[in-house]
Amino acid sequence: MKNIDRIIHELMLAESADEKKKLAKVVFEAAYEKGIYPWSINDFYLTRGKGKFGGFTVPAINLRTMTYDLARAIFRVAKKINAGAFIFEIAKSEMGYTYQIPAEYTSACLAAAIAEGFSGPVFIQGDHFQLKAKDYSTNPQKEIEGIKHLITEAIRYGFYNIDIDSSTLVDLSKPTTKEQQFHNYKVCAELTKYIREIQPQELSVSVGGEIGEVGGKNSTAEELHAFMQGYHELIGKGITGISKISIQTGTSHGGVVLADGTIAKVKLDFNTLKELSKLARDEFGMAGAVQHGASTLPNDAFGKFPEAETAEVHLATQFQNIVYDSPSFPGDLREKIYAWIKQNLSAERKDGQTEEQFIYKTRKKALGPFKKDIVNLTSDEKKKIVSEVEKAFQFLFEKLNIKGTKDLISKYLKPKAVVPNIKGESVSIHMDTEGDD
Repeated sequence: MKNIDRIIHELMLAESADEKKKLAKVVFEAAYEKGIYPWSINDFYLTRGKGKFGGFTVPAINLRTMTYDLARAIFRVAKKINAGAFIFEIAKSEMGYTYQIPAEYTSACLAAAIAEGFSGPVFIQGDHFQLKAKDYSTNPQKEIEGIKHLITEAIRYGFYNIDIDSSTLVDLSKPTTKEQQFHNYKVCAELTKYIREIQPQELSVSVGGEIGEVGGKNSTAEELHAFMQGYHELIGKGITGISKISIQTGTSHGGVVLADGTIAKVKLDFNTLKELSKLARDEFGMAGAVQHGASTLPNDAFGKFPEAETAEVHLATQFQNIVYDSPSFPGDLREKIYAWIKQNLSAERKDGQTEEQFIYKTRKKALGPFKKDIVNLTSDEKKKIVSEVEKAFQFLFEKLNIKGTKDLISKYLKPKAVVPNIKGESVSIHMDTEGDD
């Protein structure tokens, strides 16, 4: 078998989805031989919902670029502190603008585990599998079917953790909270039941719901009650429901960008986070609440997530920022990327936006078009950039208190090779929404 570095390099640069999927099969088989399995964190979360353990927050990390190299760094940090409760995730929108289909993303994470000698379950998550409110209002079934196609392809390639984001369908113009949440819980229930139909028989996919769109008003206990009441009415008995609930507490995706391109400090409502996490556990048996858009928060905020018993926190933009802003990232490539952004994404520039704000908000969309350039950075350049991001991973893992969770994961989860209950051929997915962290 080819060296795993060579295989994943070839997979990432393959021109066709079919070629990527052929190489993915090789990676999956190699991972299984090493005792490495994509798995669901569902049973672990439901056990937490019963109060069996707590005091830590699971980081869910979106890798938009240098996925294999940064995943290796994550596994290195995890091995140092015997951590197992961490998730690799990618949003629907990110798959599109970073050119990473599910087969590739899972393969990069599994290959990283092989390279670093990590064994056991690897949690791959579909983040913000989000519906567009405008398209839903025009043709709801078509919009739902599009998400079902994405879910099918994701589960086919080891995404055994999926966050359904139908919070975009909340209608605050309705008179009651339950009416406001109606389309949100209705769609979440329908998609949950679909996931249960196609998931592998050996596991239950961890499914997350969302009651508050990130960047909007802060979530309330009334909204959580209304969502869960309607959700349980529709999902029925005998079907495993969601294991966590995403809420809004004051953050925004990517942070709020100031005129000079720096990020404004955000005051997070940890009281709401703590209250709704407790409510999710005590009344609905879930692991707790999930915080999105957190990577650009001040460093002193991260230790507060475990104190609030936050189940999960989503982290993305800051790692991309470190890559782009690293002194080791080639300056000529950075300038080439920024020139491309100005030429190709100018229509996205908002009135009054400075050039720094415009570049900051749009540079994520250059990661796909310049993927080959970044994948082909020199070993020395990659090593130096990864070293900077690895320090951020180490800081976050310590603050989120996941040290020693590998033993806890091993106690409650027994992963193995499984086959999804999916009929038919693999499909191509078009991803065009904006929800990510």
